[in-house]
Amino acid sequence: MPIALPVNIETVKISGGPNKTVFYPRVTGMENQRLERAMNETIAYQTQQLIKQQVGNMPTTVTEMIGSYEIKNNQRQVLSLSLSNYTYHFHAAHGMTYIKSLTFDLKQGKLCQLKDLFKPGSDYVKRLSDLIRVQIKQRDIPLLDGFTAIQPNQDFYIADKALVIYFQLYEITPYVVGLPMFPISVFDLQDIIDENGPLGRMAVNN
Repeated sequence: MPIALPVNIETVKISGGPNKTVFYPRVTGMENQRLERAMNETIAYQTQQLIKQQVGNMPTTVTEMIGSYEIKNNQRQVLSLSLSNYTYHFHAAHGMTYIKSLTFDLKQGKLCQLKDLFKPGSDYVKRLSDLIRVQIKQRDIPLLDGFTAIQPNQDFYIADKALVIYFQLYEITPYVVGLPMFPISVFDLQDIIDENGPLGRMAVNN
């Protein structure tokens, strides 16, 4: 079996004047040029969507915008990354941060949704929600209106042997909590993960 090498990443910079800089990743040097192009278009589009979300229909002036990214996983033919955008509007009480993550399965040549990580028909929403509820209690996380369940397409990324489910500011917690992140070991999900998918590859111990 050939060794699956990590993907080469370079940084692209968008500058919109003083205090407005957005960095995002670009994939380079892949053998599959079509997949590389599709991945880069997806990353660039998501970066622009975050900018749009921040600027939107807000009547106030943006005084600061910082966009950055983190590579969460780049092994076993799985590339998982997070794009973040912090923006402060003139006279706002505080800045606003949004994070969006993209997880690519290079083996299957596609962008993954949360449901793609699990066996068809498995109740992954209930399993993940139950595990998150335990963490909320253990970590004493304050909630806005209690917590019932995640969305079927909840934000997530993969980090080595963990699936990290997260929520946006104000989605379930007060602003002061930040973006609540819930790492869940792949071994706690082993019976429902798709063995041929990204989490299945992470769960292999070699």
